[in-house]
Parts: sequence; structure tokens; C-alpha cells
Amino acid sequence: MFRKLLVANRGEVAVRIARTCRRLGVSPVAVHSEADAGAPWLEAFDEAICLGPSHPGRSYLDQSAVLQAAVQAEVQAIHPGWGFLAENALFAARVRQLRIAWVGPTPGAIRMMGDKALARETMARAGLPTIPGSDGLVADVGEAKRLADDIGYPVLLKATAGGGGKGMRIVRQPGELEAAFTEASREAEASFGNPGLYMEKFIEHGRHIEFQVLGDTFGAAVHLGERECSVQRRHQKLVEEAPSPALDDEQRREFGAKVARAVAALGYVGAGTMEFLRGPDGSLYFMEMNTRLQVEHPVTEEITGIDLVEHQLRVAAGEHLSLRQEEISWSGHAVEARINAEDPARDFQPGPGTITRFDFPADRGPGTIRVDTHVLATPAEVPPFYDSLVAKVIARGDDRQAAIDTLRNCLAAARVEGVPTTIPAHLRILDHPDFRAGTYDTGLVAGLDLGGDAAAGTED
Repeated sequence: MFRKLLVANRGEVAVRIARTCRRLGVSPVAVHSEADAGAPWLEAFDEAICLGPSHPGRSYLDQSAVLQAAVQAEVQAIHPGWGFLAENALFAARVRQLRIAWVGPTPGAIRMMGDKALARETMARAGLPTIPGSDGLVADVGEAKRLADDIGYPVLLKATAGGGGKGMRIVRQPGELEAAFTEASREAEASFGNPGLYMEKFIEHGRHIEFQVLGDTFGAAVHLGERECSVQRRHQKLVEEAPSPALDDEQRREFGAKVARAVAALGYVGAGTMEFLRGPDGSLYFMEMNTRLQVEHPVTEEITGIDLVEHQLRVAAGEHLSLRQEEISWSGHAVEARINAEDPARDFQPGPGTITRFDFPADRGPGTIRVDTHVLATPAEVPPFYDSLVAKVIARGDDRQAAIDTLRNCLAAARVEGVPTTIPAHLRILDHPDFRAGTYDTGLVAGLDLGGDAAAGTED
């Protein structure tokens, strides 16, 4: 195992990785911007190195600055977390050139899966079903019109290089296609430096289901079951749960085995997530693969008892994957709410500021509560330069209803002062009858008023 490891990230994910490092006897090293200097979360680390100014392009995204910090601290490994440089193939390659272990897949795998059109082709060859659509990129509007006529409307235009809803447009009628193609391509170019688009059949009332996978350098691969991530606002996940209420044990094991075989065939190393869209008929279609640890990974940890970061580190250190598929089991149910410093009553406008009170009671049962956060003490700043996530609240129960009730009870009693939070929106979601029944799909939030009383669980 490594002696020292640098976390090339900030906030909640940095603290999460440091926690496992300490348990394994690895000394965690932090990097930070000027905006984060003196932040409470840096107390979770043995060392902290300033990268540069507050703007992420001059600090957390500055590859040379991060690499210089790694050399300066004499670390043996770099963990990128998620976001920032986590899926940057060039950065992964530069880390390895310095003979520092990269806690993640190979640069080639990152590059392949980062190109969503190429990823679709690759997974189709590996035996996973894909949504009907284009074979690779769509060259121009003319080709898009011909393809849409063949597939049938509605269709979905998606940026090949992106995510998070950028460069994505739903087209329901032929007359909408030209404008949507131009807008999506322009947005993709601005967001990712790549205007390339591909097309898929848009599946109405779909559900977003993803499988957690792990692979090692010796060709072994396993899956750790699925997560349901269908509660989304503008393609951003709000609530996740595991297992999915839409799959039964037989489907989980059969499709999971197929996913694990595909991962092994690719020679994939480390943690990754295969994302699928489930149609109303129950069919699962491959959408994309995220070549990193996911924000929502705690729900998988809670029902399997497996520390995903630990296995990332062990695989990166050259160890065999110690997990065997037949030994992995699932117990109970877990639900996670992402708490952001945003105001639902103002269309989720970010609310940077100073958190002066931060309390999520863990004794509201019937299940248990886990809070992953970087707000380790108050006051704590929420800078305007970065993602507004301040905590992930994860509830585990013996069954789904127990997990939902525990999470709702915790959020209803939570008190966060100094910044607005998304807690009122989460309470509305958790109370929705379709969510309670497990019959929801990706359209749940679109018809739900998430504004309401912004004072619930929050005080400015």
C-alpha cells in the first residue's frame, strides 16, 4: 500500500478519500486554492499545498500545478475524486509518466469512454444493448433528418464529449430538428471544445439505472449491483437509491453478470459506473460509462458493506481484486440526498456564503444516517467558484420504506444557517406518492413544484 497519497480535488470528496486513507495507514495530502485556504476540511489532511488563485482554471484544473504539488510532497499516488481532472486522459498519462500511481483506469480507457459515441460502439461489441441511434457522430443537419426519420421521433441529440445535460436536446417534431442541432452543437463546442453530436431514440418514461463495477490489472472484474438515479432536475441527479425498486434479484444478477463480463473484456481497471436507461418494457440500454468514483457511491457501500475507495487504492497499488462475485451480497436499502447551497424557491440559484450552523440529527430512525460532508466545523465558507454541494445525507434501513422515512426525518429536523439549501425540495420529493411507491421515472421532478417554503430545514 502507498505511504502518501495526494487528493487532486476539494471539499466533500477530498474528505471522503482522506477518511479511507487514514484507516489504511496512508498519509493524505491536500491541494487547495486561495479561496479554500484555511477551510475546515483541510484539517482532514496531514499536509496542504496551495495550487494558486481561486478560479479553478488556475488551481484545481491546473495540471502542472497539481503535478508539482505531488512531486513536492513526494507522494506515491494521486486520487482525482470526481469532477475537475478525474476523467482527463492527458492528466492521467502525465501522472503515470512521473511514475506516480494513478487511482483510476488507464488513459486509454478514459479516452475511449469519454467519447460517448465510441463508448456506445465499444459496449455494443462487448454484448451490451444500446439505444437505437446513430453509428458514431452525426455529420450535419441533413444526416440528422434522415436518421431521425428512420429512428422515429422523439429523438435525443447528445454531445459526444460531454455530460450534465450540456449539448443535449430532445427533438419531438421534424420542424424542431435544425434549430436543436445547431444549438446543441454550439453548446457542446463551448462547454467541451468538441461540437460532435450523436443521436439516440428518446425513450419516454425511462428510468436511469447504473451498475457499479470494479476491475483489476489481472483481468478480474465484478459488479456491486445497481443504483437508481432517476430523480433528476435538468439532467442533474438529486436523489439516488440502491437497490433500484424497478429490478428484481434475478434481473440484478443476470444483467450485472453481463456488465461484469463486458468490463473484464475491456480490461478495465479500478472503479467505474455503467449507466443504463430502462424503458417502460423493462429493457436496459447502455448510455455511457463514468470512469471514476461516482458522487452517489455511498448508497452502494451502505448495502454491500464494501469501501469502494479502499478497493480503488488496492487495485492502483497493484493488488489483486480481493472481491469474488459470489461473495458479494446486498442487505437492506439506502437512499441519498445531495444537499446543495442553492435556493429552490429561486429556481435553484446558488447561494454562496458562510455556514454558521450545520446540524443533521442521526437519531431519528428507524434506520441509520451517514453524512458525507466537508463542513467539519463552523463557520465554513461556500465559495462562489465551485460546485455548491455541501453534504450528502445517506439513510440505510432494513427495507426501502425504512430508509425513506429515516432520510425524511433527518432532513425535516436538519438545521443549516447562513446559506439556502435544497432540503425543502428533497422533502417534497421524498413525500411524493410515486417516489414512495417506487413507480417514478426521470419525469418525476418536471411536474413537481420544488420551490415552496424555503425555510423548511434551513435558516438564512
